[in-house]
Amino acid sequence: MLGGDNIDFIALIPSLNPDNILIELVKKLYKKKFKIIIIDDGSKSNYKNIFNKCKPYAKLLSYKKNMGKGYALKYGLKYIKENYNNSIIVTMDSDGQHSVEDALKLAKNASIKDNTLFLGKRLREKDIPFRSKIGNELTTKVFKIASKIDIYDTQTGLRAFSQKLIDYMINEEGNRYEYEMNVLLHLKENNIEVEEIEIETIYIENNKASHFNTIKDSFRIYKEIIKFSLSSIISFMIDYLLYLILILLSNNIIISNIIARLISASFNYKFNKHIVFKKKNKALFKYFILALFILIMNTSLLILLTSIGLNKLIAKIIVEIFLFFISYYVQRKVVFK
Repeated sequence: MLGGDNIDFIALIPSLNPDNILIELVKKLYKKKFKIIIIDDGSKSNYKNIFNKCKPYAKLLSYKKNMGKGYALKYGLKYIKENYNNSIIVTMDSDGQHSVEDALKLAKNASIKDNTLFLGKRLREKDIPFRSKIGNELTTKVFKIASKIDIYDTQTGLRAFSQKLIDYMINEEGNRYEYEMNVLLHLKENNIEVEEIEIETIYIENNKASHFNTIKDSFRIYKEIIKFSLSSIISFMIDYLLYLILILLSNNIIISNIIARLISASFNYKFNKHIVFKKKNKALFKYFILALFILIMNTSLLILLTSIGLNKLIAKIIVEIFLFFISYYVQRKVVFK
């Protein structure tokens, strides 16, 4: 037992087609008195020998079909919930990117603060593989815009938390790489703190063992933001086209903008409710309040910009871009929460 008060430190390791690095990692964790749970996420049969060599040191859970990292983590968390009462869970990758010393450091911090998710913070050094560096930096910026939470390393797989947070972790949506991002996106609204602790940055053989598909898995991570952006683009095209036609017919900014916004907002509400956020709750009244606020802001800014001599069509584009970020944040946090 580690940490006092009969607290178990549990290393939870999802694994797909691992190499011998997994065996060495498990042995090191075992020496540090970690309880170890490995999830065989539908690996090919020729990797069975590696998992068998881990069995003397770890509990092995497996299923035949590859379901994804998020599914594997939740599968392991459900096992922990059913078999442990007082534990600190440390999630780790099986490809040797995380040191046992860093895992222990995060676990000890999590044993002190039970309402906090601790993240291993990898510094972006010069020798980091190009795809990892670009992916991490892009994700960090997009995440900050979407969540208003400033996290340096959103892609880290080394995380530690108390068993008190296990229900939150199990109930989070996502079965593949998007799961870990979803966990971070919803921390604030569930009153869970987050802290980053600097860890060693390890990339073995240019990170070739990673199963992360740059295009497919990046889409899974960003898909909510991508779908919202698509919704906004289509709504803007409807809005702008109607605004253009009405301006040509009436030359009245206020009437043209109001009519165009009402029609485009109706489309935007339906699209975001059923496709982007997939919510069944009755959000019409809250969306109406938001749409009314956006309309007032939109019209006021249009009048302001055109009064100082800006072209009516260019002013419309500037205002829409500015209000896009406000609309996304309010819809995600309030309307379709």
